[in-house]
Amino acid sequence: MTATRRTAGRQDRRMLIDGEWVAGTGDWIEVRDPYSGDCWARVPEATPEQVDAAVAAAGRALREGPWPALTPTARAGVLRRFAEVVAREADELTTLQVRENGKAIREQAAQTRGLAAHLAFFAGVAEDICGRTIPMGAEDLAYTVREPVGVVAALTPWNSPLSLLVWKLAPALAAGNTMVIKPSEISPVSTLRFVELAAEAGVPPGVLNVVTGAAGAGAVLAGHPDVDRIAFTGSTAAGQAVARAAADSLARYSLELGGKSANLVFADARLDAAIEGVVGGIFAAAGQSCVAGSRVLVESSVYDEFVERLVARTGRIRLGDPMDWETEVGTISCRRQYDNVLARIEAGRREGATLLAGGGPTGDAGDGLFVAPTIFGDVENDMRIVQEEIFGPVVCVQRFETEEQAVALANSTPFGLAAGVWTDDVRRAHRLARRLRAGTVWVNTYRRTSHLTPFGGRGLSGVGRENGRDAVDEYTEVKTVWLGLGAGLGDPFNPFAGQESTR
Repeated sequence: MTATRRTAGRQDRRMLIDGEWVAGTGDWIEVRDPYSGDCWARVPEATPEQVDAAVAAAGRALREGPWPALTPTARAGVLRRFAEVVAREADELTTLQVRENGKAIREQAAQTRGLAAHLAFFAGVAEDICGRTIPMGAEDLAYTVREPVGVVAALTPWNSPLSLLVWKLAPALAAGNTMVIKPSEISPVSTLRFVELAAEAGVPPGVLNVVTGAAGAGAVLAGHPDVDRIAFTGSTAAGQAVARAAADSLARYSLELGGKSANLVFADARLDAAIEGVVGGIFAAAGQSCVAGSRVLVESSVYDEFVERLVARTGRIRLGDPMDWETEVGTISCRRQYDNVLARIEAGRREGATLLAGGGPTGDAGDGLFVAPTIFGDVENDMRIVQEEIFGPVVCVQRFETEEQAVALANSTPFGLAAGVWTDDVRRAHRLARRLRAGTVWVNTYRRTSHLTPFGGRGLSGVGRENGRDAVDEYTEVKTVWLGLGAGLGDPFNPFAGQESTR
């Protein structure tokens, strides 16, 4: 069954600045369907002056507007209404994203349905952002309060445009911040529609602003002196550039970057489940996922059987029209990434890895930007296809002899985003969960996320955490309030009097 593909003429969209839809003053950026190749929308290329205007609008909304002054319960009410509106329009938001990035609708629809739950969860958190009272003795009282960090710049990617926006937007709004959003130029239309729904739900003008454009607009926003915090998801190289841009103003930032995550399959694992987990972990979304399990480490005693069954299962994956509910894997999201994935596969061949499945474009699914699910064996750990993120449907399979060797191989990259462990030994599962250098370790499952669970990486996979109650801490500043309750100041030249240790 194929969902209805919008066939109306090309849409020319505008940016949102201070509650007004603003036309560009320069070039247009084409938004193309990676399955059909059609240009179905255009968005403006924001000028530096328009980025300035968006940041200024967010600053005014922060200082003068009603949003930060609302009670936590009132902000929670807006977020709950936003959740209801997003749930109502989930089908349209799904379709827009599939047209932008080519992700299979069966996955994109589930992601989109989860947005409402995410917003509703942080509506509850908005009412529970608390400081603490610190005991200072009879003469003094100290307590802390959590305040909005300020103007937040959210730079979002193309692979999951709305999910990865909401991971930033929901805790930021819950804490009373205002935002300027810069979506990827590949997938901007769904974000523009999403903020329309925010206004309908009662988010005041200026609280959410959207500027569209390519890397130049993002660089201006990341380096803007009036941005207080940056929330970025994207490649490691781009994240490093964001960190450098933030250095001059010392803006706080969180970076959710790339990965080279490993699935560790032990001989005692249920191989059927492990194979399904590995296939979904790397080939779902055509491998365009930061947590893609692009390395598979298999215990030697089951290596041959596992590889044979993995290759057979990969051959049964259904590629096709992303709008078809029977499709399991859609297209690569844009021509640039398509060419990059094919170049990485060719590099793997040149390095001497054995190609076990796939290996290039496939015409079986249509004329879109399809790359066949690809498996390499006989890889060496220093090969580029083992060490560098490909962000496509390409996996490397390695064997190991001992648990120690498996951990060493898994930790042998500069990334630290995720890992999977497949075993029926509960003690081993807990041992490895502690030893693997990753922000998330899945055991006997893979690529699962929730608004309840913190998510983020280590090393070149980034800094900071999104999701869960911890995420709000990223969007607040802690202020200490100290009250002197005594009759006098004591010794004005010794503010530390009374704090000496008795030891």
